[in-house]
Amino acid sequence: MRLIHLSTGATILLDITAWMVIHLAVALRGSQLALHRFDPSARLFRPWRWEQDGAFYAHTLQIGSWKELLPDGAPLLGRLGFPKRRLADTTSEYLANFVGETCRAELVHWIILGFAPLFFLWNRPSVGALMIVYAAVENLPLIATQRYNRLRLQRILAKRQARDDR
Repeated sequence: MRLIHLSTGATILLDITAWMVIHLAVALRGSQLALHRFDPSARLFRPWRWEQDGAFYAHTLQIGSWKELLPDGAPLLGRLGFPKRRLADTTSEYLANFVGETCRAELVHWIILGFAPLFFLWNRPSVGALMIVYAAVENLPLIATQRYNRLRLQRILAKRQARDDR
């Protein structure tokens, strides 16, 4: 049962505006958080057993064939954004920062996804359910990409560390 009753046109306009504000506000706020606050060994960011060290993404989801099609929101954030489409450097420091950025981006997308139930306040239940589907379709591939990239970058960093320790 929706709490706010609007015309169809007003509801559609509110849905579009709400998603734009949510995406931009959460991304902007997330980009302002200090990178050192994002620990890749924290519970949310740790590898899950079913990910099989990235094999799930590479083989089951075939992520390599579609991840380049996903948008990179960094340009929208100006100097606060961290471009993640391509590696800009190969130093260990840059790669470690990139790992932190994957954590930050993943958290941003989880938070955006968490806003989906809000749409039940002014949409019919069927449209509210559609908003949850939209949020999942929009954010889960981006979350998967962040996790996949983080696992790959962490393997590279671990190999470098092992080589340097010899």
